Amino acid sequence: MILPIAKESWSYTIPAAVAAALLFLLQSFVAGWIALLILLTLIYFFRDPERRIPSGQDLVLAPADGRVVRVSTLEGEEGSKGILISIFLSLLDVHVNRSPVKGTVSDVIYRKGTFRLAFRDEASGENEQNIITLEHGSDRITLKQIAGLIARRVICWIRAGEDVEAGQRIGFIKFGSRVDLIVPSRTEIAVREGDRVKGGITVIGYLK
Repeated sequence: MILPIAKESWSYTIPAAVAAALLFLLQSFVAGWIALLILLTLIYFFRDPERRIPSGQDLVLAPADGRVVRVSTLEGEEGSKGILISIFLSLLDVHVNRSPVKGTVSDVIYRKGTFRLAFRDEASGENEQNIITLEHGSDRITLKQIAGLIARRVICWIRAGEDVEAGQRIGFIKFGSRVDLIVPSRTEIAVREGDRVKGGITVIGYLK
């Protein structure tokens, strides 16, 4: 069975495959095996496995694979604005991002920024990122795709005005990153800091 990989891999995997093939043809076996190892590593990183998405109108699904590094209440001038759940993606995690709920994309904003370590709190506000706003009935949910220290490309596959399904693929972040999710303050959170989650599978909250 061929491992499904994201389309963003082609600019990396095709040159690696060509290099490996040429090196073996030239009988440069050590270099060929190194190129082949790089190719297999890239295929593993860009993997895009199918997921069985749980059903339920009140479910908030994890938008990415990784480790929960922060669960906190966001305070505004008029009181609580929402709950922030931050997920850190290591180089070993699947880097395809998925929609946490079914809804309509009301806005997608790209912001240039720095490339600090993704698991640090300041990365949420300072790093390169896409800010995606989803309207789910009367609820507004914000998802941030945040680049990390190594990542230099944050890719969003959806646009404002589009309808998305819960668990649908919506983007990709290359080589280590972070995803922040901001949900309404009345959401019942089902994860805590340190938990491992799977994008499109793990239920991280329930909309009351």
